[in-house]
Amino acid sequence: MMSFLSVSSLNKRYQVGSQTIHVLRDLDLAVEAGEMVAVVGASGVGKSTLLHLLGGLDRADSGSVRIGDGDISGLPDAGLVAFRNRHVGFVFQFHHLLPEFSALENAEMPLRIARVPAAEGRPRARRLLERVGLGERLDHRPGMLSGGEQQRVAVARALVMQPSLLLADEPTGDLDEDTADTLHALLREMHAEFGLTSVIATHNPRLAGACDRTLRLEGGRLRPA
Repeated sequence: MMSFLSVSSLNKRYQVGSQTIHVLRDLDLAVEAGEMVAVVGASGVGKSTLLHLLGGLDRADSGSVRIGDGDISGLPDAGLVAFRNRHVGFVFQFHHLLPEFSALENAEMPLRIARVPAAEGRPRARRLLERVGLGERLDHRPGMLSGGEQQRVAVARALVMQPSLLLADEPTGDLDEDTADTLHALLREMHAEFGLTSVIATHNPRLAGACDRTLRLEGGRLRPA
């Protein structure tokens, strides 16, 4: 049976001046539907690059990325954008909320971009914010929210399009320990509640330990941690 997320012989290089940096080398990865996988490794080893390739934010030099029934590696740019927006949710270390918009408007933004009618999209965004504990903060702009609250808005925004794959890149890296632990628990709850398949890049051993499996990225390849 084919895995939900299947990566084969993935290669990614960057050119820095006259130097070629080979970040990923014939990397393979298989993640089953419903699995929550942590990717750990030293800073600069390529964890973010890997997540960007898995989610279609960047393209590999060679190799394939299959999500569900489709190989996203061969999609044209417009098709890749459409697939990413519909099927992949992203949570980054820095929330990237739009400062001039409220929490509700930020969570609703992917729906607006996808031209989902407001009568359908706004209640969905509201329900998600209530689910992550921000029902009383819907009209607050990011500057009025704590770091943990801003990241919870980012989680709601990542899930508002009802994706099947969640990618999180150091989602607690900018939070204090107690707030990070709260977000760990929330991510695990949302993963189970929404039937997600999740890949989380993290330096945090507690977050990695809460996942079903931990892999280490080293020398451009993944191995069991």
